[in-house]
Amino acid sequence: MKGKFCKILVLIIIISIAANVGCSNKNEDNKTIAYISSNEGSEYENTFKELNLGLLFDFNFKLSRADKSWVNLWVEGYSNGKAIKPFPLIQLSQGLSPEQFEEGKIGFGIINSNKNPLFFLYSTGASVGPLAIDNNFFVDSGISSWDYAIRSETVGLEYGEEMVLAVYRQGKESLRTAYDYQDPESIKKIIDEDITVLLLKIKVTKKNEL
Repeated sequence: MKGKFCKILVLIIIISIAANVGCSNKNEDNKTIAYISSNEGSEYENTFKELNLGLLFDFNFKLSRADKSWVNLWVEGYSNGKAIKPFPLIQLSQGLSPEQFEEGKIGFGIINSNKNPLFFLYSTGASVGPLAIDNNFFVDSGISSWDYAIRSETVGLEYGEEMVLAVYRQGKESLRTAYDYQDPESIKKIIDEDITVLLLKIKVTKKNEL
């Protein structure tokens, strides 16, 4: 009888621990409102490359509580360490969906034209551009580099959190690598050291924070 009681007691303890862990994970998940991953090699991206249109950054995006959230996607530009006007260069805002859960694509494209490139932003159900920026901040000579700031592994985004999704850079002779694109100090170094920098960013806000 005593052995049976001990087994029951151990079972109760295990269930209690499992329940506590479950609650802890649930609370942690409640902080995450959106999930994003880069979509390198996507059909959109490959089409851009095949047609030699320019650059495209494509992402998978999932949003919880979409009916109570607002998504802001924008591109900041910097030239010789200073912000380029208009600031941001282009932006897309949408939210308060009739659905509680939204899933689709978001992204940023640079279309090469004869003189100034055209920018556009897109998401499932909305887009902005192509838009010509009346500011010749791209350099004709030198080198350029572009990179996803997040990889194919899904990352979570909390309300009010600002995240860098992609980076485009231009320099004269060389560009340093191995930056942490989610570190504000690293981003500041990129802006100060490179000639031209474009940052694609995202932030999700609550309805009552608009």
